[in-house]
Amino acid sequence: MRRTLRHLADGREIIYFDEGENTPSRTAEDTRDLPAVAASSEIRLDPLTGEWVAMAAHRQTRTYKPPADLCPLCPSKPGKPSEIPEPDYDVVVFENRFPSFEEGATGERSTLDGLGLVRTAPGKGRCEVVCFTSDHNGSFAQLSPSRVRTVVDAWADRTAALSEIDGLEQVFPFENRGEEIGVTLHHPHGQIYGYPFVTPKTRRMLDVARAYQEEHGRPVLGDVLDAERKTGTRVIAEGRYWTAFVPPAARWPVHVQVVPHRQVPDIPALTDAERDDFAEVYLDVLRRCDGLYNRPLPYIAGWHQAPVRIDRELGWLHLELFSVLRAPDKLKYLAGSESGEAVWINDATPEQIAERLRAVG
Repeated sequence: MRRTLRHLADGREIIYFDEGENTPSRTAEDTRDLPAVAASSEIRLDPLTGEWVAMAAHRQTRTYKPPADLCPLCPSKPGKPSEIPEPDYDVVVFENRFPSFEEGATGERSTLDGLGLVRTAPGKGRCEVVCFTSDHNGSFAQLSPSRVRTVVDAWADRTAALSEIDGLEQVFPFENRGEEIGVTLHHPHGQIYGYPFVTPKTRRMLDVARAYQEEHGRPVLGDVLDAERKTGTRVIAEGRYWTAFVPPAARWPVHVQVVPHRQVPDIPALTDAERDDFAEVYLDVLRRCDGLYNRPLPYIAGWHQAPVRIDRELGWLHLELFSVLRAPDKLKYLAGSESGEAVWINDATPEQIAERLRAVG
């Protein structure tokens, strides 16, 4: 893989990840007249839950469902410059023009209205866009194993780079796919968030992992993985280094975890062989997901990585994929119990979900 760093017209970084050595040099200039990114993110600490909430009102003006010929994630064409100046690419990563968190966010740590009750701080962090392919009509499931490997290497590169940013505490690569999820750009892409705090879900998982380790002397996800591989009831795909299974307490009508057989804290810690094997297993998972209802499955897929600076020995890297689609034409809505009290109710058992996914030919 060859990595090339360039800059867009407004100073944002763009990084090309090219497969093989015989790839074109990345010298195209961004010819657009762009104003500097003016992010005004702020984070506030909820005094009742102890969770940080981001305020990013500037994102109201972000690009919303443009026509295909004006897609900002497609390669640039004569007379139609995009976010990617080159006429073609393999995998590309660039700083989001409308970031939820931004390194240049200004302001001081304080409290709301000066009352000392609600802590506030600038929303410093980093938000990047990852384009998996230059093909506007493609999907992650249609990538070749070698292209998935390039994406994994790009995730690893960016996780390592973002982890070096002062004040950044967690790196979260993820993909949103499908209008039912809320996607406003249909080009195959994902994002990477660098948070200025450890997320609530990660904190909860670390607390559980710590308590289990103290009681049993073993990692909880390692024991879950061993149990799932032993019974096989909820396993849907398996490779030499990875196993994909429906979690035993699945919350969503389609819910899969892809877990490495070895405890590692994050993507950069994966070996070459583990990265190659992930590509094969994950493509199998995505093929089954798209075959479940004979239509492209809307989903969210995200990497749970250990925090950058704390509790890394407790983390066990894994990818989680879930969908709101509970039937070909029916959605699971997060209604009173889920949204109000975070008590999940699933209309299918994990065993039923796994059986349906395994049955996809």
